[in-house]
Order: sequence, then C-alpha cells, then structure tokens
Amino acid sequence: MAILVGRETRVIVQGLTGRAATFHVGRMLDYGTHIVGGVTPGKGGSRHLDLPVFDTVADAVSETGANASLVFVPPDRAAEAMIEAIGAGVPLVVCVTERVPLLDMVRVRQALDGTRTRLVGPNSQGVLAPRIAQLGVMSTASAAKGGVGTTTVATNVATALSQSDRGSTIFIDLHLAYGDAAVYLGAEPRFSVIDALENVHRLDKAFLTGLVGHARAGLSLLASSDRASATPIDSASVRMLIESAARHYRYVVLDVPRSDVMIEALEPATRLVIVANQELATVRAATRLSAALKQRYGKERLAVVVSRFDFEAEIGQADVERVLGTSVAHTFPSNYRIALEALNTGRPVVLDNHNKLAAALTGFARSLADIGETPAKNERQTGLLGRLTGRR
Repeated sequence: MAILVGRETRVIVQGLTGRAATFHVGRMLDYGTHIVGGVTPGKGGSRHLDLPVFDTVADAVSETGANASLVFVPPDRAAEAMIEAIGAGVPLVVCVTERVPLLDMVRVRQALDGTRTRLVGPNSQGVLAPRIAQLGVMSTASAAKGGVGTTTVATNVATALSQSDRGSTIFIDLHLAYGDAAVYLGAEPRFSVIDALENVHRLDKAFLTGLVGHARAGLSLLASSDRASATPIDSASVRMLIESAARHYRYVVLDVPRSDVMIEALEPATRLVIVANQELATVRAATRLSAALKQRYGKERLAVVVSRFDFEAEIGQADVERVLGTSVAHTFPSNYRIALEALNTGRPVVLDNHNKLAAALTGFARSLADIGETPAKNERQTGLLGRLTGRR
C-alpha cells in the first residue's frame, strides 16, 4: 500500500477561509497535521487560523514548500482548483468536494496526464495517517493511539467537576457541527449549541435550562449539532453564550476548536488549557496556538498539559516546555484500552477511578478548580475556563 502522507507532508488548503474549511482545518491542526498555509484568491497577504493566506497555489508552494494540497472549494470551482494545484506541481492533491460535474473531471483527468501528481477525490473523506496527519473531513476521535486527546480531557474534567458538586457544571461543545463530546459522554440531547447560539439574546435561565441535555454525574450538556448553522456565527454570540452559562453554573467547561471565531470569544476565560502530546507536528501546532493565546489573553491564564505521556519518548517534557516557553501543568499517561472502552460505552474514565489515567484526569480537574480531596459542597469556588470558565 502506498503511503501518501507522513511527517514530512506540508499541506496547503485551497479555500481555507471558507466556513467548511475553517471547521475541518481546526480539527486537522488539533490532530497535528502540518498545515503551512492556505489559498483564497483576493485574500493574499492576510492570515486565517494563524496561517498565511496566498492568492495562488504557485505562490503558496514557493513560500512554504508545500507538497500536498487539500481542496475545500465549491463544486462549480473545484475543477479549476485541482487543475491549479496540478499545474503548480503539487505531488498530492486531496479534494473533498462533492457533486463536481463529470465534464469538469474530464478536464482534471487531462491535466493529470504526464504529471507526477496523485489525486485523491473528489467526493473523498480524505487521507489519514494515524498519529501523524489528517487531510480531509473524517472523524479522528479514536484514530490516535493512546486515545487521550482534547475532547477526552475536556469531558473528563467536566465530569470530575460535576462529581465534586452535582449540578454545578455545564459542558459546551464549541465544535458547532459534528463534534464528538456527546458520544464521549453517552448522551443523546435533543438540542444543540447551535440552537443556543441562534437564540443567544433569549438565553435567560429558563431558556438555557430547556436547551441543555444531561449526562452522567449530573453534568449538563450543550452538544454539537448534526447540522451546520443556517446563519454565520460570530465571536460576540459565542461570548454571550459563555457569559450566560457562567451566570447559572459554577463551572463551564468548553471543548474549543482552533478557529479565529472561537479564540476571539474566550475573553470570559479564567483558564485556557492547551492539550499537546510528544509528537513533533503537535508540539509545533501547540507552539503557534500558545503564542496566539498569550498575545491575546496573557500568559497567566494559559496552562499546557501533555496527553499520552511517555517517559521514554524522544521529545521529553523538558523539550515541550522549552519550545512552548511555559511549564507543563499536568501529564496524562497513555492507556489506549481504557480510553477506547470509555469512548465505546460513553462512560468517562473518571467515573471508574481505579487506574492511573482516571487519577491523573481527576487530579487535574481538582487542581484547576482548587478542590481538595474532600470538597465541601456548600463552599463556593472560583470558576474556570479553558477548557474552563466559571462564575465568581
């Protein structure tokens, strides 16, 4: 079987600034994919998702050394985008666009003749190299060995906080569509975060209570939707949702995608947590995100944790701290079997606190909230956000 992507793959995204690309590229960056820029004609010289944007594929390849292109372009323009990438000599082109006209694909096939370019798609979910890179729209919830990523940390932190004070915590999945948190929590809510954001000016306590679902340990949940929003969602609306939730819950735990809209909405945050691991691409991505968050919100609110931690890994904790310029607040051991079982059963790891992974996740949640081993239920704590934001 041919290996199409690896650690050396440098990806550009055609159509980077569009809504679909923004959502999926955020997940790709979280996975550790080495994305070096994007292409949107007319927007060259700008930045999106903290990535440089170019007017043409040729410019992007010249400036970044990209050797793969991912096409997020509407059907009527997808063929031209693929032909442009082929003409620029990109070795791998992945197109996820559906319903590209047949005659347009005839032109793409002719453009491929005599070139070294490999085309995957169109109408493709993409290409996945586990633990290395994701190019496309597939879910990678359990594609990484070790099974402890951002959503695992966030859902377990929320569950641990709710255990300490039942009914005190709400979890909000800010992956607006097709997020995985409800699966991790074993919940099937009727309403979603999009329902809240599309009615953000009505979010009094009664309306918010009517929208939230419920998971184990008394955890309230605003889950991701199975549909895209009918109207664009801006950072002001997301901020209003966070502030409304913080008025009615002691702790608000957020699973935050890497997008400009979401990052700009985190002003209410009292704590921002970056979940990294010991893979080079992920450390690089965490470095970019850390710099952006420090610049906007200050380093005092920022914490870095390392998942799937391996004492014998080539990249050690000291290396991560040196590159990110901050100490690692917590590490979580790798335990693929336990993490996968928790995902498949929808039962967070911390509910069965008899292994090192559960103990580490519970300990981290308690340290964020400054909760002792036997917390007093009537004692009011300072809230958090970072995945945590809370009410003071």
